[in-house]
Amino acid sequence: MDKVEIRRPRTEDIKELNSFFRIVITDTFIKEGLGERLNDINDEVEVKEKYLESDFESNGEKRYFLIALDGDKIIGSIEYGSASDLICNSTNNAFKELIEVGTVFVHPDYQRMGVGNLLLNTMYFTLQSKGIEEFCLDSGYISAQKIWKKKFGDPNYMLKDYWDKGYDHMIWRIKVSDWVLG
Repeated sequence: MDKVEIRRPRTEDIKELNSFFRIVITDTFIKEGLGERLNDINDEVEVKEKYLESDFESNGEKRYFLIALDGDKIIGSIEYGSASDLICNSTNNAFKELIEVGTVFVHPDYQRMGVGNLLLNTMYFTLQSKGIEEFCLDSGYISAQKIWKKKFGDPNYMLKDYWDKGYDHMIWRIKVSDWVLG
């Protein structure tokens, strides 16, 4: 991997991005011990595909994606948009006015190589340039929760056993000015 390019997706990227979502989500479910939950995998992929569609339909106003490429291969994604119903309902609408950063995905072959940090740093500058001062982020994946705890500290909300026994859901509120890059 010589140089990673970060850019907005183009219409010609849609098919590969949708395939990328399926690869990363399936891999994550398997690593989380949930690989047999095919309906949940399909639901999660469908949500990401709709988010991407919303980006294109609104020209980045409702959802705003960035993708990472190694050559012409999509290896990562990140996006922001309105806080999800899960976040709004779980926080008694305390985070309703915040944007949510999500779909922070890195292809399994490129994980632990700094691609996620590169995407996060680029999103940080994007949010800053748009005058966005705070955002929220959530995760039900144990592996991702470890990363977010390390980066952002303890979550503001923890929904114990939300997905199943031992599978909590965590929600963070983050000030862009406090965001430590790296």
